[in-house]
Amino acid sequence: MENVTTNNKRWLYLITGTVILLFVGLIYAWSIFKAPFNAIYTDWTLSQLSMVFTISMAFFCIGGYLAGLMARKFDVKVRFIIAAILLFVGFFTVSTLDPNNSSRSLVMVYIFYGVFGGSGVGFAYNGVITTVTKWFPDKVGLCNGIMLMGFGLGGLALGSVVNSMIGSKGIFATFRFLAIAIAVVLILGTLIIKAPEAPAASAAKAADDEDEDETDPIRKKNYTSGEMLRTSRFWMFILWTIVLNSAGLLVINSAANISIAFGGTAVLGMIVSLFNGVGRIIAGTNFDKFGRKIAMLVNTLFFVIAGVLMIAGNATGSLALVVIGLIFVGMAYGGNPTITSTYVNKAFGPKYFPVNFPLANFSLLPAAIIGPMISASLLEKSGGNYGSNFITILVCAIIGFGLMVVLNGLSRKYEQK
Repeated sequence: MENVTTNNKRWLYLITGTVILLFVGLIYAWSIFKAPFNAIYTDWTLSQLSMVFTISMAFFCIGGYLAGLMARKFDVKVRFIIAAILLFVGFFTVSTLDPNNSSRSLVMVYIFYGVFGGSGVGFAYNGVITTVTKWFPDKVGLCNGIMLMGFGLGGLALGSVVNSMIGSKGIFATFRFLAIAIAVVLILGTLIIKAPEAPAASAAKAADDEDEDETDPIRKKNYTSGEMLRTSRFWMFILWTIVLNSAGLLVINSAANISIAFGGTAVLGMIVSLFNGVGRIIAGTNFDKFGRKIAMLVNTLFFVIAGVLMIAGNATGSLALVVIGLIFVGMAYGGNPTITSTYVNKAFGPKYFPVNFPLANFSLLPAAIIGPMISASLLEKSGGNYGSNFITILVCAIIGFGLMVVLNGLSRKYEQK
C-alpha cells in the first residue's frame, strides 16, 4: 500500500492542480468578456449576456457529475483530455464568430462558451479535486482550500493579461490564445498528476482521529450517491450552502459598484476577489484543525460581521466600514466551496467522492438564481440604495446559524446509532 503522506511528489501534484484550476477558473471571468462582446454586438441585452454565465455554471455542474461517473472506469488523464478537447473546441469556436451576424453569434456563445466551456471546466475541476485530495488524507481541508483558491482567483490573476490582450489583439484573437493555452496546461496535467496506487487507510484514519466532531464515525462508511441523497444531513448541509451562497451573491458580483456608490473606486472590487481566495484557505485550515462544526461556525460568523459592518457603513456613509464588510463577505463566500468539498469527502467517504462531490455542487445553481434576483428586486424597490441588501445578508446569516444547529443535531443522532 502506497504511503501518500510521505510522498514528496504530492506537493507537485497540488501545485499542478492549482495551476490547472487557475486557468480553467477563467470561466468565472465572464464579466471580462461581456463589455467587449457588447461593443461588437450592440443589440445583445444585459439578460442575454447574463444567460451565458448561467448556462456555463449549469454545465459546469453537469460536466463535473459526468466526470465523476467516468471516474469509476477511467483514469484521471481521460477526464483531463476530455476537458482539454471541450475547452479548446469551445473557446476556439467562439473566436470564429461573425461580427455581422448577431443572432447566430449569440447562440454560438451559448453553446460553445456556455455548454462546451462549462462542461470542460466541470471535467477538469472534478479530475483535479478528486485526484489530488487522495494524496492529502491528513490535510484534506488545506488541500481543497489551496486548489479552490486557484480556481476562485483565475479571473483576478489572469484578468489583467486577458484585458490587455483584448485591448491589443481583440476579443476573437484572445479566445484563440486561451483555447490553446488552456489545452496545453491540461495536457501537461495529464503528464504530471496521477492517483495513488491504493488509498492510505491508516493516514485517513489518523486524520479523522484529530477531528472532534462527527468525522471519525462517519468515515467508517462510504456512501453511494443514492445513500447520501437519502440522508437528512446532506440536505440540511445543502440548505446551509444555498442560503449562505445566496447571501454572498447579494453583493459580491456588485462589489465594484458598491464601492463606487460609497465614494470608492472599482479597484476595491478586486480586493474582495483576493479575500475570496484567502477565505478558501482559512476554511480548509479550520476544517482540518477543528472539524466541520467550527469551520461552518466561523464562515457563518464572517457573514454576520459583514452584515453588521455594511449596515453600519450604509447608515453612516462610511466607505471603510462597507469595504471591510465586503472583505468579510468575500472570505465567507470563498470558504463555502472548500467546506462543501471537504465535508462531502469526510462525511460520506472518499470511495464515491468523485460522484458525490459534483452532486453537492449543484447547490450553486439555486444560489446563483436566488441571490442576484433578490438583490435586483431590493435595489429596484430602494431606488438603488444597498441598505436592504446588507440587511438581507445578516438575515441569511441568522438563518444559516439555525440550519447549522439542526445539522449538528442530525449529526449527533447519526453518531449515536
